[in-house]
Amino acid sequence: MLVGRRWTATAFVTGGVALSFAWTAAPAGAATPGSPGQEPRKPLPLERLFDNTAVSDDADPGGADFDGTGNSLSAQDLRAAGWAPGRTLTIDSARLTWPRAANDARADNVRADGQTVRLRGRGDGLSFLVAGTGGEASGTGLVRYRDGSSSTYTLTAPDWRSGPTGTRAVALPHVNSGAGQRVETARLYAVTVPVERGREISSVVLPRDPGAADLHVFAASVRRAAEGWTGSWSASTSGYTAVGPWTDQTLRLVVHTSAGGPTARIRLANTFAAAPVRIGHASVSLQAQGAAADGDPVPLTFGGREGIEIAAGAQEFSDPVGFDVPPDANLLVSIHLPEAVQAVPVHSQATQRSYLSPPGSGDHTADAGGEAYTGTLTTWPILTGVDVGGGPGSVVTLGDSITDGTKSTTDANRRWPDVLARRLLGQSDVPAYGVLNQGISANRVVTDRYPGEGVSTDTGGVSALHRLERDVFAQTDVRTVVVFQGINDLRWGASAEQLTAGLRTIAQRAHERGLRVVMATIAPCEGESLCTADVDVRRTAVNAFIRDSGGEFDGVLDFDAVVRDPERPQRIAPAYDSGDHLHPGDAGLRAMADSIDLRQLTG
Repeated sequence: MLVGRRWTATAFVTGGVALSFAWTAAPAGAATPGSPGQEPRKPLPLERLFDNTAVSDDADPGGADFDGTGNSLSAQDLRAAGWAPGRTLTIDSARLTWPRAANDARADNVRADGQTVRLRGRGDGLSFLVAGTGGEASGTGLVRYRDGSSSTYTLTAPDWRSGPTGTRAVALPHVNSGAGQRVETARLYAVTVPVERGREISSVVLPRDPGAADLHVFAASVRRAAEGWTGSWSASTSGYTAVGPWTDQTLRLVVHTSAGGPTARIRLANTFAAAPVRIGHASVSLQAQGAAADGDPVPLTFGGREGIEIAAGAQEFSDPVGFDVPPDANLLVSIHLPEAVQAVPVHSQATQRSYLSPPGSGDHTADAGGEAYTGTLTTWPILTGVDVGGGPGSVVTLGDSITDGTKSTTDANRRWPDVLARRLLGQSDVPAYGVLNQGISANRVVTDRYPGEGVSTDTGGVSALHRLERDVFAQTDVRTVVVFQGINDLRWGASAEQLTAGLRTIAQRAHERGLRVVMATIAPCEGESLCTADVDVRRTAVNAFIRDSGGEFDGVLDFDAVVRDPERPQRIAPAYDSGDHLHPGDAGLRAMADSIDLRQLTG
């Protein structure tokens, strides 16, 4: 039997908590849960192993003891968030079912202590719905495969009351206890750990009791690989902002494809939300001009239904629909919101005009004409992805405002990932991957801008480390991640050592998942108010690390060398400068994309 692949995790703090993972070989004879030297336990469904009650009714707030001191979650808060007993939630592309027992006195979670769970299937990760009590809880478990091999993993559950906001799946506004209900945030986390791709899982051994803190598991599943799909367009959720309120209105969102295909599906997300959002109807069409469609929009369904409610923190994929998606084209994705919506998850800097019908105007998802759409939007609310059937898979570009396309021409699709996508379509030497733009304006690598909870005007997103699972690993059939980020960390005081540690962590975690990592050097910005001489010293040090990292990256893109002024390398060349000395304009973005050796994307 092959035993000995171990995934380990180390936490570090740089203005937030991030996990750094590394692959090591388990030492010979090392004791691991369920290893060959131990008597294997019969695998049981997770719910058969439940031994703890976490949820109480508000009428009896002392009716459960989650943490050993009489505190518990509110059943009413969970229902208000859309987390009803027995409901299946999609989080980071994994389907997790909230326990049916969550509304009565029966146990609804298991305190991990080496139990063997019956869990089967093939995928790219194991997903757990977890929380720690008594502090952050972490331990090593075992994955058994049908072919007799196994691998170990480390599962970490942040504390349900004090854990990081940036990575939580849902936040609830109260904590129940025997003394009554008090206003205090309670958090639950979805955590995905890597598994051996291609091998069929037969069972999973949970970590043994980690000690003072308890690791609670509410749900577990194999995250299925998105075989047969390629990501064509995506946008990261950058914040949760107040709107309208929007009531009985239709959004018509304009998005630009990279790869094309004969079928399509969309992904809607309610990331960071405090309440569910209801979708009445949705459709997809080609854009003719403005809000007008080129032909009748094609209706979309969700599990066979015309509409769906998306729980707080969850996402939903539409059913596949026969719709010929052209490459390098504009689509209209229309979404009817039948109920009042006061806040939504958004991608704030679309550099693209979209459209909105007036309050009370009803469902216009089927309209071919654009007359009903009298308002405009410069954000992408709720919609986070468009996938096409077939294709070779996807490349994710992870970055900040330069990747997001800030200062490029509005409605022209001249972001550097757009140019890269067109280059891939125009050649045959490497696969014509879909290109998924996961840039967020003002985003940083190691610290959060948006805190991850609550309605906020800050749409700089949680850190790249905190959004890595959602915005890279859970994207559709991702093969390679291109990382171009860090100038905002440096402009706001991060040391070169902190930033290089963060970039190293991104590479390590991506390699765990079998992804190729291509790192780009950081462009200069002299002349921008926060780009001091000290910033440039630290930028130069980070770039030196990127160029000669000792093999930590699979490829390097020297964007610094492409856009800098040869006469003064601390600044962007005037021909490439948008005018603010921080963001390249259209010409600079094209030069960056044109400089990429496409073979670096495949190895």
